[in-house]
Amino acid sequence: MPTNVIMPALELAQETGKVLRWIKSPGDTVQKGEPLLEIETDKVTVEIEAPASGVLREVTARAGDVVSVGKTIALIFAAGEASVSAVPAAPAPAAAGPAATGAVKASPLARKLAEQHGVDLARITTASGRVEKADVLAYVESRKTPAGNGAAARAPAARLTAASPKARRLAAERGVDLRVVPGSGPGGAVLAADVTTAKAPAAAAATAGAAAQGVSNIWRIMAERMTSSWTTAPHFYLVREVTVSRLASWLGQARKQTGAHVTYTDLLVRLVAAAIAQQPRVNVSWKEGTIVQHADINIGLAVALDDGLVVPVLHRANTLTLAQLAERREDLVSRAQAGKLRPADIQGGTFTISNLGMFGVDAFNAIVNPPQAAILAVGRIADRVVAVNGQPVVQSTMVLTLSCDHRALDGARGARFLGALADLIEEPLALLV
Repeated sequence: MPTNVIMPALELAQETGKVLRWIKSPGDTVQKGEPLLEIETDKVTVEIEAPASGVLREVTARAGDVVSVGKTIALIFAAGEASVSAVPAAPAPAAAGPAATGAVKASPLARKLAEQHGVDLARITTASGRVEKADVLAYVESRKTPAGNGAAARAPAARLTAASPKARRLAAERGVDLRVVPGSGPGGAVLAADVTTAKAPAAAAATAGAAAQGVSNIWRIMAERMTSSWTTAPHFYLVREVTVSRLASWLGQARKQTGAHVTYTDLLVRLVAAAIAQQPRVNVSWKEGTIVQHADINIGLAVALDDGLVVPVLHRANTLTLAQLAERREDLVSRAQAGKLRPADIQGGTFTISNLGMFGVDAFNAIVNPPQAAILAVGRIADRVVAVNGQPVVQSTMVLTLSCDHRALDGARGARFLGALADLIEEPLALLV
């Protein structure tokens, strides 16, 4: 039996996923565990790995398609296993076009769309020689003319410019006319790189508009999640200013001892994990009217991207050394910024840290990342005048703000956690006890 490739559920509240691109094409041989396609959720863009080795066939979801979680989007057949289309293409009616149409290589979805729009597939030329859904849609769009054009509206359309599906998508997003783009592909076909470097009229404005559209889409989804959290989770905030002179000394020693690029964020992750171990009641979620206690301490780090926000997770952070934390944090952040996170990288978070200190922010209130019960907002380290034994003294401090979901946490439990964390920051050697 073939192995199903399904739209995965990467988070508890996820209902759909968007196919961004297939890294492998139908007919390609794939190995289990290698990247198969990229999908987009409301949190992140991730690469989905092949669940088995074999030949990729019966791809039913194309780039841009939004698919329900759990739906099969392709099949992987073992070597020598016969392929039987899950959704056989409907036979073309006699009036659909010349017999040559049946000989055209096309996906089932492309044939179905061609039938619906009365398109002769033989009139569509592609770089790969196989007509895809995007090719048919682009051809249909090219035939559209303003209403009332009479004979011009009924005239047959000119042959479509040869271009890859990705090139057509990019051209549509950026408002680039493929007919004026020099193609570098086989037979002069336009490739995605050609569209990217095209200097068509108004291309810059179109690119900016497309970028804004992409940002607004990702931002819209993120806004919906934050709105849901803000409107359904009763937030309260606990604020604590802590002295960080010992933390600064620890950072220097850690870098010398480990040889790793340890940052303040790595120290905070280590200390937060230790504080959660002392106060495990904050390591919970509110789910279906009950409090769920988590055994593992999985710390999420809020990472700002150009088009949104993503929270990769450091799993079992309390078991990692500083060198391991630094290495994993650097790897996660770099892959998040490159859009190369894996599903496991964003799953299972139980507590989140959002650090805006590097942007010069003194303090802020973060919105709880559902279904977690708390998030720690970290401000910048700055010299401030504080009272020590009744005397004004300048010390390096930072402000911590703990945002809590009151359904899962009360003020006393949140305060005990924040107190434990403050004690560890002001005296990190307590970790050795």
